[in-house]
Amino acid sequence: MKTKPIICFVAIMLFSAVLAVAQSPRVKTLNGIVEGTIDSTGIHSFKGIPFAQPPVGDLRWRDPQPAKNWSGVLKADHFGPNAMQKNVFGDMQFRSSGMSEDCLYLNVWTPAKSPKAKLPVLVYYYGGGYVAGDGSESRYDGESLATKGIVTVTVNYRLGIFGLFAHPELTKESPHNASGNYGMLDQTAALKWVRDNIAAFGGDPNHITIDGESAGSISVCDLMASPLSRNMIAGAIGESGGILPMSTLSQAEKRGADFQKKAGASSLADLRAMPADKLLDLASKQGNWSMAIIVDGYFLPKSAGEIFAAGEQAHVPLLVGWNSAEIPYQALMQGTPPTPENYAKKIKQLYPNDSAKVMQLYPGGTEEEVIKSATKLASDRFIVYSTWKWAEEQAKAGSPVYNYMFSHPRPPMVASMGNAKPGLAGGVIRGGANEAPNKMPAPYVGASHASEIEYALGNLWGNKVYAWSADDYKVSATMEDYFANFIKTGNPNGKGLPQWPVNNHSITQRINIDVTTKSEPSDDRPRYLFLDEANAKK
Repeated sequence: MKTKPIICFVAIMLFSAVLAVAQSPRVKTLNGIVEGTIDSTGIHSFKGIPFAQPPVGDLRWRDPQPAKNWSGVLKADHFGPNAMQKNVFGDMQFRSSGMSEDCLYLNVWTPAKSPKAKLPVLVYYYGGGYVAGDGSESRYDGESLATKGIVTVTVNYRLGIFGLFAHPELTKESPHNASGNYGMLDQTAALKWVRDNIAAFGGDPNHITIDGESAGSISVCDLMASPLSRNMIAGAIGESGGILPMSTLSQAEKRGADFQKKAGASSLADLRAMPADKLLDLASKQGNWSMAIIVDGYFLPKSAGEIFAAGEQAHVPLLVGWNSAEIPYQALMQGTPPTPENYAKKIKQLYPNDSAKVMQLYPGGTEEEVIKSATKLASDRFIVYSTWKWAEEQAKAGSPVYNYMFSHPRPPMVASMGNAKPGLAGGVIRGGANEAPNKMPAPYVGASHASEIEYALGNLWGNKVYAWSADDYKVSATMEDYFANFIKTGNPNGKGLPQWPVNNHSITQRINIDVTTKSEPSDDRPRYLFLDEANAKK
């Protein structure tokens, strides 16, 4: 008789299913219960948690509204949708559940098995020029840092026309008489959600460090400056991006009104009713619309530069730095060969009254020297100077500042990438079938923009483009340990690591992160002081 074995088999299967459910970690947030998963390392992960209502329909171009409560259990076992965006950077590989205007979700990785753990917390903001990016990318994955005792969070925020669109009517309807910085307000709302809920995941709401790269780093700088967020921060990390020029509200409103006309919309209501994909297409056409972070009187009552200069920012430890070859010399030379003659001509065009000084700071007597100096100047103008300015202002205010330069170049691409080439800002350019195999171009002898992310967060495993070696994993272990120590204590130093000097009043020392990591004087300081003077004259 076969009935008994069948009954036993069914009972075993039902017991296994019940056991699996029982083992899935559950956390009670202020909005309801979320159920996550257990990673192979034992880390509990919760993906796709809403931290605000979907910013769709009448909520398009409004402050993020608190998430609504739910009944039952929310399955937090997959990433939410990524924000509306075009495919701008070839290196962005999302694990999201598609693209949608409904994008305000965050992800939590925690090693804590009890809400009493009170572990340090990291909140990470992705880069992408405020037009691209998503918290689901493997390079931002929080599992590795979580194994070091840190509750790690990645968040999404609105991008492009959805995140930085100002308009006179929007300002008028706002209770704050402001408009435009919706993506920044999303970041603030996510930070508030973490402060209010992270204890349930074993995190310490009074020990939150924020981090980001490129646009994410600029965001960290602005969050330190904003009165809405600066009191929620215990520490900050910035990777290649700092104090930038900003738009006035009236300038941004004019751009918004002009875009309305170009879009053929008779009113703001028509723009709100426009399908998200059509709106994205219109805003992405060259000349239709441009954006910038806005001094809106609410998120930023003054520019970030003015707030830091006045010492009104968050007075917290700052770990901040840049890469050794952020952008190649071609960005400066604009198609002309890197000869000394062409370089001198370009410098004269850019700095007609200070060309002699620039040539002293960025010499170009040979082609090799031109390539090195033009790479440095292009990188400084692109992102390095703004990052240094942020670090300098924070040190002047008396907060401890730990400055780094990341110098380790990525290894060659794996053979399966064929004729692909590294592109700008960490992107990948896929070549034609008849092109020569890829070789790292001379300007990228050093670390290009965005290339440090996987190293810093312990996520080399997620990037299948490059042939990672033992040296790469050594660099990653060093950098991640520095970051983990800083998140825990506000000081990156720790056992087994080269000593990282602190800057208390100005940026004079740094750590150079490479296969052989070492501290060194900031010998490029004269360059930044000159650029500081040059910018002040504008």
